[in-house]
Amino acid sequence: MAQDVICEVSSCRFNREGRKCGATEIYVGPHKGSKAEKSEETDCKTFTPL
Repeated sequence: MAQDVICEVSSCRFNREGRKCGATEIYVGPHKGSKAEKSEETDCKTFTPL
């Protein structure tokens, strides 16, 4: 399992110094319920705006 999650979304509540994600869990899902076949077709559902 990944030890560090890099986050470049500065507008997310969980973004920490050094581009680290501070969320206790990460939930990634496909766009609009479709079956994702490429990384571009996924979303971080953990995102919470500041």
